[in-house]
Amino acid sequence: MSTFTVSGRFEGRDGWHEFETSLDAVNDAVAEEHVYASFGSRHNLARRQIEIGEVREQ
Repeated sequence: MSTFTVSGRFEGRDGWHEFETSLDAVNDAVAEEHVYASFGSRHNLARRQIEIGEVREQ
């Protein structure tokens, strides 16, 4: 497994908020899916409310 840093923004109640998170994943697609799932669960967001700007491997 590799460590990936995923950055982007999500739509909150008071506008768009930037984020950057690091996580372990098999590849960049899995890292992106994990961000969609965790932000959707944690902040009650739909996928259209999350914009992933960059996924980079460390």
